[in-house]
Parts: sequence; structure tokens; C-alpha cells
Amino acid sequence: MAKYQFFRKEDGEKAFTFLNSESVSFSEEKSQLLDQGFVVDGDYVYADTQEEAIERYKSNFLYLSGEYAASTTSGSLYYVFSEAIKWLKRK
Repeated sequence: MAKYQFFRKEDGEKAFTFLNSESVSFSEEKSQLLDQGFVVDGDYVYADTQEEAIERYKSNFLYLSGEYAASTTSGSLYYVFSEAIKWLKRK
């Protein structure tokens, strides 16, 4: 699972960009973005693909709520069943 860091412009634009923190050039690219007026937006996002990372970033609070709910016993049961239903719908 890769670890992505997202950035947005400080002036409140909705546009964003991201970097894979495991990239060899991560530090250099991050410095360049910060020099261009981008700021780090949120915590790292862990995902298997870039598309999944973007989806999680865009759903920001929903994702964090899901992670919190999954950390409790009743939340875990709900999370397992809801993910099972999503999986079955895709099949």
C-alpha cells in the first residue's frame, strides 16, 4: 500500500496535486510545490492505487469517519457488512 501526500494552493482553490511519499524524488518535488505556494492538505493517504488515494482524499471526512467506525466493535461489523455489499454489487 502506497502513502500519498496531498497539496493544495493556499488561496483556497479547489485544485490539488499529490505525491507518492515513497518516490525517490519526493523531498525535492515536495520542496518545489511548497515554493510554488502549495500547502500540505491533511494527513497522508494510504491506498493501493492513485485513483483510490484521490477518492479517499476527496471523501476526506467520510473516509476518516469510516476508519474511526471500523476501530470499534460495532463499527467493525457494520464496516465488514457494508464492504461486503459493495463488493457483491460490483460482481
